[in-house]
Amino acid sequence: MYKDLEGSTAMITGASSGIGRAMALRFGREKMNVVINYRSGGQEVDSIIQEIEQSGGHAIGVYGDVTREEDVKNLVAAAHEHFGSLDVMVNNAGIENEVPSEDLTLEDWRKVLDVNLTGAFLGCREAIDYMLEHRIKGRIINVSSVHEMIPWPHFVHYAASKGGIKMMTETLALEFAPKGIRVNSLGPGAIDTPINAAKFSDPAAKASVEALIPLGYIGKPEEIAAAAAWLASSESSYVTGITLFADGGMTKYPAFQGGHG
Repeated sequence: MYKDLEGSTAMITGASSGIGRAMALRFGREKMNVVINYRSGGQEVDSIIQEIEQSGGHAIGVYGDVTREEDVKNLVAAAHEHFGSLDVMVNNAGIENEVPSEDLTLEDWRKVLDVNLTGAFLGCREAIDYMLEHRIKGRIINVSSVHEMIPWPHFVHYAASKGGIKMMTETLALEFAPKGIRVNSLGPGAIDTPINAAKFSDPAAKASVEALIPLGYIGKPEEIAAAAAWLASSESSYVTGITLFADGGMTKYPAFQGGHG
């Protein structure tokens, strides 16, 4: 637990399930104020809020599409209206779908880039603007992926979006370090989330993925949330402009030198 997080305010996009949900619950246990953004899975938000309140934190749910400027502005406004601050911004919303590159439509390309990269940019821009206005030495956490550095055939749009996250994070970190705003990325590996449920329900498929992870198992959302809490806390006060990979060592595995995803 990080005592300095208590009473501070965090916003998490795409927080109704998976890694985003785990982050919201972890921040709640840190006794933070949590703005839970969702576009789908709204029926789950009430239970997340209830669990956060029971653990000593506070939370609200706010619907919004991260690809829409006005929606992202409204998210920041909601944080200020309800909690009077925004100290931590987590750009977590993301999508993926498998398509051979020769069959990838421009519509599919734009959809993934809009959510994963443009949505994260809008979250960064609006949060940083708020932090500058209110002189907050805030923290931005962009959820990337091991695929910002590991090529992934049939997922060129996804890999491109995460590569963009990497350079956006590094550039913003340099730009706003003089203002005391830290910007980092968090790069999960193979994690047991709803988006991966079908894949990992096949024992053979699951075993093939586990064989590529030096620690030998599929990660849990709570393990990513723990890394996010550290990046949000003062324990990481001298850390900015990095991608913290929480991947069981996957990015170090020799098989990926050939670009196998």
